[in-house]
Amino acid sequence: MPGDSGTVVARVRRRTRDPVVHLTIRATLAATLAYAVATQLSSEPAPLTAPLTALLVVQVTLYSTLTTSIRRVNSVVVGVVIAIGFSSVMGLSWWSLGLIILASLTIGQFVRVDEFVNEVAISAMLVLGVTRLASQAWDRVLETLIGASVGLLFNLLFAPPVWVDTAGESIEDLARRARHLLLRIGDALGDHTPVEQAAARLHEARALDQAIADVDGALRQAEDSLRLNPRISEGTLSRLVLRTGLDTLEICVVVVRVLARSLTDLAKRRGSDEALFPPDVALALEELLTHVGGALVSFSVLVTTQVSRSAEEAEERLAAELSAAWTCRERAAHMLLRRVQEHPEAWQLHGALLAEVDRILDELDLEHRSRRLMEELDRASVANRERFTAFGRLRGVLRGEGLRRRDR
Repeated sequence: MPGDSGTVVARVRRRTRDPVVHLTIRATLAATLAYAVATQLSSEPAPLTAPLTALLVVQVTLYSTLTTSIRRVNSVVVGVVIAIGFSSVMGLSWWSLGLIILASLTIGQFVRVDEFVNEVAISAMLVLGVTRLASQAWDRVLETLIGASVGLLFNLLFAPPVWVDTAGESIEDLARRARHLLLRIGDALGDHTPVEQAAARLHEARALDQAIADVDGALRQAEDSLRLNPRISEGTLSRLVLRTGLDTLEICVVVVRVLARSLTDLAKRRGSDEALFPPDVALALEELLTHVGGALVSFSVLVTTQVSRSAEEAEERLAAELSAAWTCRERAAHMLLRRVQEHPEAWQLHGALLAEVDRILDELDLEHRSRRLMEELDRASVANRERFTAFGRLRGVLRGEGLRRRDR
């Protein structure tokens, strides 16, 4: 019974950390609050536009909520302006409806409302169809502003969580899946491997390659949660650490897929009655792939660890796995060389196998990692400096500094 209760608590805690659960609860509360505010400020008997807007603009991060609010309000205002202009010269008919939809969708492409381009046409149709009075048309704008403001203030007062941990778990899960695949590949190196079994490993590697898109989505959500978040003082550093870490793992996963392809080609050459490698070579390669998989997991833990002491431990484990992997690589290379000298018919595949392992180990190298991270930090620093310089110039123009210089 105690174990069951602990499992239930862990399951509930995991569900509460789900972005979908957070978004559902926050959107429901914000929409209800927006409707209550709109009933007090709007002249409409049922101001449903306000809760609808709050429902659409409330996102799992503050940054996405702010950008969504701006696009939503922009689309509604543009749609109302178009409807008011049309209502002054024509009424509602089939041809005027088609004309206003065409105009709204066309103009919506130029006002940078992105996914709310249809909202421009919807707002224009509702205003044109319900009434031709501008005062009532602007009630829709008021309700939209109420909904967007309530949604934004809700996320300001009750800041959404930072989804860095969720993105870190996705990155670690990707690395562990790659490690399990390498272990299964290593187990079959000394056996009589049918082509179908090697092809199945290649299919798993391709599925692993496709899973990167899901991890990238989780990381983008984490990056948005770091932007404009008052609780985060070093958001740029955390974002770049995770992003460069995922880029490295993406390269490694692609190389794992290529490695699986090389072994599939070798299985076709060997046939089902012959092992891929002799027992001693297979054992050396299996040990090598084991350390490569361990290095992948250690690297993922390193880039997702926030505590400095834990990061040092992860760095030590990664250095140990890389050192052991390079040692095993040299031993396996000498064995493969002797094998190629005896049977030179598959030397291309043996060389490709070593080259693919070398690429993974080079990508996981600590010096390579530090150099790449510093390059990204320098690039981000330059971009921020240019942004602030442009902002300073704009502020100077607004203050009239350019005119004063010309006068002097």
